[in-house]
Amino acid sequence: MSSSNCIGICTVRPCCRILMGYGYRGSSIFGSGQPKLNRKVTGNLWKLRSRSHDRGCSSQIGGCMRVIDPNQRDFSVFDSNWGRSRVYTASSRVGCGSGSSRRRCVLVISNVASDIKNHSTSVETQVNGKSSFESIYIQGGLNVKPLVIERTETDRGDLVKDEESRVEVNSSNVNVNVGNSKGLNDNKIERELSDIEKEAWRLLRDSVVSYCGTPVGTLAATDPADKTPLNYDQVFIRDFVPSALAFLLNGDAEIVKNFLLHTLQLQSWEKTVDCHSPGQGLMPASFKVRTVPLDGNPGAFEEVLDPDFGESAIGRVAPVDSGLWWIILLRAYGKITGDYALQERVEFQTGIRLILNLCLKNGFDMFPTLLVTDGSCMIDRRMGIHGHPLEIQALFYSALRCSREMLIVNDGTKDLVAAVNNRLSALSFHIREYYWADMKKINEIYRYKTEEYSTDAINKFNIYPDQIPSWLVDWIPEEGGYLIGNLQPAHMDFRFFTLGNLWSIVSSLGTQKQNEGILNLIEAKWDDFVAQMPLKICYPALEYEEWRIITGGDPKNTPWSYHNGGSWPTLLWQFTLACIKMGRTELAQKAVALAEKRLSMDNWPEYYDTKSGRFIGKQSRLHQTWTIAGYLTSKMLLENPDKASLLFWEEDYELLETCVCALNKTSRKKCSRFAAKSQVAV
Repeated sequence: MSSSNCIGICTVRPCCRILMGYGYRGSSIFGSGQPKLNRKVTGNLWKLRSRSHDRGCSSQIGGCMRVIDPNQRDFSVFDSNWGRSRVYTASSRVGCGSGSSRRRCVLVISNVASDIKNHSTSVETQVNGKSSFESIYIQGGLNVKPLVIERTETDRGDLVKDEESRVEVNSSNVNVNVGNSKGLNDNKIERELSDIEKEAWRLLRDSVVSYCGTPVGTLAATDPADKTPLNYDQVFIRDFVPSALAFLLNGDAEIVKNFLLHTLQLQSWEKTVDCHSPGQGLMPASFKVRTVPLDGNPGAFEEVLDPDFGESAIGRVAPVDSGLWWIILLRAYGKITGDYALQERVEFQTGIRLILNLCLKNGFDMFPTLLVTDGSCMIDRRMGIHGHPLEIQALFYSALRCSREMLIVNDGTKDLVAAVNNRLSALSFHIREYYWADMKKINEIYRYKTEEYSTDAINKFNIYPDQIPSWLVDWIPEEGGYLIGNLQPAHMDFRFFTLGNLWSIVSSLGTQKQNEGILNLIEAKWDDFVAQMPLKICYPALEYEEWRIITGGDPKNTPWSYHNGGSWPTLLWQFTLACIKMGRTELAQKAVALAEKRLSMDNWPEYYDTKSGRFIGKQSRLHQTWTIAGYLTSKMLLENPDKASLLFWEEDYELLETCVCALNKTSRKKCSRFAAKSQVAV
């Protein structure tokens, strides 16, 4: 079929478009040619059929604009690029009738494209909700005919009825349905909320962002006194994760599903900074829903999604962790709701593969860890974490384990799955063997010989003993230990980074003994990590000349502030998850009780300053959404620890037996794994 346009006529829920500043890459939104589809859809609400048109769809997914005018229907022409969509208004003779309680929307779209080649497969879906694809059959090929989707739905009030009934925050008797997700717990559990929880749920609901009438995420902060929000009025992928978990644990899955769908659509657009584009598959750090005037139609507006892939960020750093968090959240959505059909859809399988291909691409690095620049994760400013920071490695390991669970294994993915298994094995060994620090290991480093040139070298990274900081010698307890913040040739960053250590526990990146040691260290050094507000983002802070050299004299990252030793309440939910996994719920309960004393009174700050976390951060936004959501998620996980088991991983002993060296036929390489096998599984 020759390239052409497709027409959508909407009377109920007109769709919107995504605003992109740099154009479109390739012939498909998912990065490659489209497969031929022969789709059969059953059910009362959706009918899907292949149909020929004088005006069909080209190979891209089109976007349409929303004309905000209650007296007119939307007549949308989909062009091959979202940015060139046009909207016309039409009289009542166009499309379908109005005035009945049931309305019909006919939308012609192009099929989702995939890079799956030379194979046939089928995807069965059982999606919750009134409108769903119940079965999709996909057969091999690379050309797609346009599809027509006929959708019948009731008035808007019915569409949001379920969402509004979950949590009632305006009454004095507020109840939260905990564990009411389909496929998780059929029993409706209700409890009376405390005043602080009522306030938290109200603020979380107030932060919800809607796009074309559907919730798609939560703002980073809703500080009413903030006159210069910068990018705090956007939806961040990493910030939304605790919000998503709070909604999922409360039975509100729609917003999470919408978020996953829309961020997936943003993934494959071309991103350019100074005429250079990063690899395909990069997820945005954030996006903003904007309402802009419609050209040539005075009084009409359209909603657009405006993503930020790092081209607007401080330092212009690509958000490496966004794609990793997205994969982790996709798995959590399936685990909690039981809706595994979403992750099995072709576009989601392709999205996972694009992220993995970006992360697993071979380069110059000799290590299985991901090499990143400074500021590419939660610590998004210069803090000396460039190289192989633990936070990225722990999230990378988690995303690999998620992907291994979700990828459909076939001829097109078997090589990728094998690469994932090999990387998991190598990464777990590398982190356990070389990142672990306790009294015994530090003493060993203290006695290192340097300048060893041998495959049997003990000091493989040529670490100089003088790098051991003076504070560490007297600080490290006899019992317990932690995973250091970074490891590179001739460099070890001995700072304790909380998020990386907690996710090493959650994902079983560390051994059982190491995971226990991390929590033992936090308990022994409670006044350093928690004090008056949980939890320090890193310990200790950079001070004096070290601060000036490493941060460049950053006025926001002064000692014991923001990312430089500030206290971040959002880490509470990850601490809770780690404690539940390790059977140390009393530590999590202690931290939550401590946070409850101040969070509401202090208007839910983003972070706290000073060594003890006594002051609200000097530039901290109030009503910070992931502070609020982190608290709510912690409370629900503690009350329902069985659900926490859906979010963490146990040790995978098959990984310990997998080694890519065993596949090598040459005897030139000597594997370190077997020499250190006693350290791998302890």
